[in-house]
Amino acid sequence: MNTFEATVPTPGDKLAADTAMGPVTLLVADLDGMTTYYRDAVTLRVLSADRHTVTLGRGTTPVVILEHSPALAHAPSGSAGLFHTAILFDTQAALAASLYSVARHAPGTFTGSADHLVSQAFYFTDPEGNGVELYWDRDRSDWSWVHGQVEMDTIFLDPNQYLADHLTDEAADAPGDETLFGGARVGHIHLSVGDVATARSFYVDTLGFDQTAAVGNTAVFVSAGGYHHHMAMNVWNSRGAGPRMPALGLGRVDIVVPDGDALGALGERLAHYRVERQDDGRTVSFDDPWNNRLFVTTGAGAA
Repeated sequence: MNTFEATVPTPGDKLAADTAMGPVTLLVADLDGMTTYYRDAVTLRVLSADRHTVTLGRGTTPVVILEHSPALAHAPSGSAGLFHTAILFDTQAALAASLYSVARHAPGTFTGSADHLVSQAFYFTDPEGNGVELYWDRDRSDWSWVHGQVEMDTIFLDPNQYLADHLTDEAADAPGDETLFGGARVGHIHLSVGDVATARSFYVDTLGFDQTAAVGNTAVFVSAGGYHHHMAMNVWNSRGAGPRMPALGLGRVDIVVPDGDALGALGERLAHYRVERQDDGRTVSFDDPWNNRLFVTTGAGAA
């Protein structure tokens, strides 16, 4: 088991408390195959599509954007980039329905499961090697903070028992029906990076997230507004990795702040730390130290 050490978020020059994650963009070689996986197995709906780009999500909320990039190759082993996209379901029934669907359509993509005390999660690898987490959060009132630390763990979660407990006939027949079982969105993004100290410096000190947890010097978890984590960075497969070269996999990470004031404050903070960026007043975009591309928009801009 991993033991998570955490600190209660403190006020200061931080991202707005109601910051959230937007969709993740993946650069893919097989657009049709990847669309089939996220639509038929993960149970997202196609919200829009053209020859080169497919956007999938629930309701009007985009979750995964697939961009056809056949000229790119896969990144070498040990590179920085995406560790997993974590899709948060509103209800246990919706999560169970998605889990059941992946078991039916792509059982070989399952890689593990865990009860983290604050959440219940199932892990997969999509057909092009991108990590996927499907999860449900316990209510924040059930999260335990002791002496300034949030209680998190990694405890085995039996997927078959989870289905027995939470899968309904209605969910099995219509697993993507958000009107019956609730929606889904990107809850957090987990990145592979070269070292944790640099990640902490960039995402906490510069970008303005709060550190909420750490696993020794191998992973750091960050959030806004006291969430367990909106982003995480680890070196489990990538210690020492340098900046990314163009490759299949992660295209961009979207972060949504509540309003123009929050976006303006971020732009000023990035300018103070001399982070190279593009800012058109509606979107601020920049790279982290490993060339992972981040776009920050307001809620209206994201919609």
